[in-house]
Amino acid sequence: MQESYSEQMLDALSGGQLEVAKKLFASALRHDDDDMLFSLAEELYGLGFLKQAKRVYLKLLDAYPDADELRTGLADVLIDEGEIDEAINYLSQITPASSAYLESLLVMADLYQTEELFEASEQKLVEAHALAPDEPVILFAMAEFYFNMRQFKDAIKYYKELLMQGVKQFSRVDLVSRIGVAYAQAGNFDNAIGYLEQIHEADMTPAIQFQLGFTYFQLKEYEKAIPALEKVVEMDNQFASVYPYLGQALVETNQLEDALRIFQQGLAVDEFNETLFKIAAETAIKLGDFALATKYYEEGLAIEPDDVSLVLGLSNLYLQAENDDDNIELLSAYVQNDEVDPQIYWNVAKSLTRVDQWELARKYWHAAADSFMDNADYLHEAFSFAKEDADRPWALELGSQYLLLQPEDYDMLDQVRALADDL
Repeated sequence: MQESYSEQMLDALSGGQLEVAKKLFASALRHDDDDMLFSLAEELYGLGFLKQAKRVYLKLLDAYPDADELRTGLADVLIDEGEIDEAINYLSQITPASSAYLESLLVMADLYQTEELFEASEQKLVEAHALAPDEPVILFAMAEFYFNMRQFKDAIKYYKELLMQGVKQFSRVDLVSRIGVAYAQAGNFDNAIGYLEQIHEADMTPAIQFQLGFTYFQLKEYEKAIPALEKVVEMDNQFASVYPYLGQALVETNQLEDALRIFQQGLAVDEFNETLFKIAAETAIKLGDFALATKYYEEGLAIEPDDVSLVLGLSNLYLQAENDDDNIELLSAYVQNDEVDPQIYWNVAKSLTRVDQWELARKYWHAAADSFMDNADYLHEAFSFAKEDADRPWALELGSQYLLLQPEDYDMLDQVRALADDL
C-alpha cells in the first residue's frame, strides 16, 4: 500500500529533509483523508511543529465544527505557543454535554497552572474528578497538582488510589517514589522510608536517591544515610544539596576529616553556600584547626554578612583566642542594629572589658541583661564586671539571680553576702 502524504512527510522530517517535508505537508492538506490528518496533527504536535499542527486542526475544525476533541487538541497547541486567551476561547466553547468536556477540564487546569492561577486550576481538577472519580488520568493530575503545590497529604491520597488500581507508573513517573518523596517532604520520615526503600535502582534518580539518604539522616540512621548520600555524589557530583547532609552524617559518626573533605567538595560545587562555610568551620574547630575555621567564617561572611550564626561563630573564635581588637571591629557593625542578637552584646562586652573600655563595656553588659537573666554563665560574668565596676546594687541583683539558678555555688553566696553587708 502506498504511503499517505502525511506518512511521507513524517518520514522526511525524521530524515531531516525539511524542504521535502514542507512540500509533502501541502500535499497532505489537499489529498489525505481526515482521519490521517488528525493523526498527523497529533504527531506534529508531539514533535514540536506547532504551526503545522495548528493548520491541520483548524482545517479539520472547519470541516467538523462540532468535533470538540479538535478544540482540545488545538488548545494544547495554542497554550504551547503562548496564545492563552485564544486557547481559553476554544476550550470555553466545549459544553458539559460534550464527550470532550472532561479532556477540556484537564487542559484548562494545565493552562491555569501555567499562568499560576492555582485556585482556578484546582477547581477544574475537582470538577473533572467529580465527573470521573476513578479515571487514572484525573487521579494522576490531581496528585501531581497537590505534589507541586506542596500539599503532600492530598497528593499521597491520589497516588495511593492509583496504586490500588494497580497503576505503579504513569507518564514515566514512578508512583512509589513520588509517595516516598511526598512523605519525606511532609516530614513523615517513618512512612517515607518504607516507600523509598522499595524503589528499583533503574528508577533511582539523583533527586530520589537524595531523598532516601535525607530520610535516613532525619531518622538519625547515619550509617545508612552515609552510603545513600555518597551514591548521590557518584550519580551527580554537582548535586549541591547533598554535601551538607553527607558531611553532617560523617560528623555524627565522628568521621571528622572525611566530613571536612565533603564540605570542601561542596564548596567547590556551591561557593556561595553560607551554610557550608558555617558547618565546615565548626568541623575545623572540632579538629583543632582554628586558622581554617577562621578562614571559613570570614569567607562565609563575605558572601552573607547578615548571617548571625557566622558572625557569632567568628566572634567566639576571636574570644577564645583573646583576639579582642578583631572581635570589637567585627561586632561594631552589628551592635548599632536595634534588632541585633543579644549574644552579640554579650560578646562585645567581654572584649571591651578585656581592653579596659569600661564605659562601652558597661553599655553592652546592660544591653544583654534582659535576654540573659536566666543564663548562669552570663550572670556570673556580668556580676564580676559589675563588682569590678563598683556598681554594687547591680552586682547584688546579678549575684542574687545567679544563686537562684546555682544555689550550691558557695563562693558566690559569700560574695553576695559581703556586698549586701556593704550596702
